[in-house]
Amino acid sequence: MIVPELRPWQAARPHVARLAGAVGPRLARGADALRPRLARAARPKTWQYTAGAATAGLALAATVVTAAGPWDSTGQRTAERDRAAAQERTGGTDHGRDTGPSGARDKGPRPAPSAGAVLTALGAGAGHAGSAPDGKALATVLRPLLDAPELGSRTGAAVVDVATGRRLYGEGASQSLTPASTTKIATAVAALTAMGPDHRLTTRTALEPDTKELVLVGGGDPTLTAREKTGGWAGLRDLAAKTADALKERGLSKVTLSYDTTLYAGSERHPIGKNQNLAPVTALMADEGRLDDSSSGTADRSDDPAEDAAERFAGFLADHGVRTSAPGPSKATNRAESLAQVTSPPLTALVERMLTNSDNDLAEALARQTALASGERPDFAGAGKAIEAQLDKLGLPVSDVEFKDGSGLDRRDALTADLLTALLARAADPGHPELRAALTGLPVAGFTGTLTSRYGDGAAGVVRAKTGTLTGVNALAGTVVDQDGRLLAFAFLASGTNNRDAAQNALDRAATALAGCGCQ
Repeated sequence: MIVPELRPWQAARPHVARLAGAVGPRLARGADALRPRLARAARPKTWQYTAGAATAGLALAATVVTAAGPWDSTGQRTAERDRAAAQERTGGTDHGRDTGPSGARDKGPRPAPSAGAVLTALGAGAGHAGSAPDGKALATVLRPLLDAPELGSRTGAAVVDVATGRRLYGEGASQSLTPASTTKIATAVAALTAMGPDHRLTTRTALEPDTKELVLVGGGDPTLTAREKTGGWAGLRDLAAKTADALKERGLSKVTLSYDTTLYAGSERHPIGKNQNLAPVTALMADEGRLDDSSSGTADRSDDPAEDAAERFAGFLADHGVRTSAPGPSKATNRAESLAQVTSPPLTALVERMLTNSDNDLAEALARQTALASGERPDFAGAGKAIEAQLDKLGLPVSDVEFKDGSGLDRRDALTADLLTALLARAADPGHPELRAALTGLPVAGFTGTLTSRYGDGAAGVVRAKTGTLTGVNALAGTVVDQDGRLLAFAFLASGTNNRDAAQNALDRAATALAGCGCQ
């Protein structure tokens, strides 16, 4: 059935129409050979790229994703170009990915350009986007695809016109379902709302005045790295060098070393237990507690990332001529003198990394940081309360939702397709430029992150979406530009699925059909 429109608060401002409008003429110039043949009958076919049009398809993809911004001078974000060169890497943090080291990983993160500049640049194409799809025609296309048996026993779906905020299609859109990693969209929006896009996470050292105890104080930055090449992330080696210099200035070459993880509270272990998808959640860790040289995907994790980071730090201090005791847990007092610090890239870069790689460690860290910024206890329960409170502050539909973690690994999480599309529409609203990274971090179909190996014969480069995968659960939520240049937000949630790959393919077919649908 066709579901009523969203409430007025969900309408994105008219400026967003310029974003969708900019895409229309670029899409039209490159799309003739690739235009889908969507039958508007009861059994529509999804659009397909033929093998002979593969090269043209990638050119079209580059055109469309350029319009979705923000990008570098070549028309594609630098991070995405690097990843596109290694498309054989598949999956994501909780999507079966097994990733080894790569050159792209050594390139530093760069803050996302401001939303204002992006929207201004796209304004030149205003007025060229076609009309929003007709709800009945859209339902004719999507309903049979979302009723596919591969999508299990329960589904929820919504499609929203971003320029107006009007819901065009909904089936079970207000039904609470397990969202899996699409939860990270909510975590991103909540963190950006609570802390602002320029917030950084700080790891520091402090010297107790009486005992000369050196304390390594965790600031909750899981992107802190002990590697020689930091790639632009905060470096544990850099912190050791700065700290050694500060100690020598004070005539100290031997100290008692301890480490402080008291920024967070509660259990460090996620309810899923020990798992390759997530290290213990602690305020101090290096390289996400990974025991190999990977920086994304599954990996064996340390049982005590904080102690391991402190031991690595002691070794780096020794390299600079400072001897330490074996490190142990402690807490820096208010009287301790801060010696040195290193900071993460801005929150925009952290959010993009979290969404692109489906980074569970970073998601749980940002959830706890949101709790701290919101005055909640920084544990799993407090983080869930904080996320919901921040979304409620934005006026988003949080009735009947549950946040049990920030990553979506907890099967007790419950979100709706309505909330996910509202989150995406709000992130596109030029009245909320601080939320822009919640869109720019979404994986690009066939190019980046958890969508790198998907859409080989579909809407590569046209769909940007966050994936979600747990046993029996598959989800996809993001944005797409349709054949009339209209920017749409969508969310598809499926529970009771029996085959992960078949369910993912079914969701991809639905998103591809949405991209190919003028549906007037």
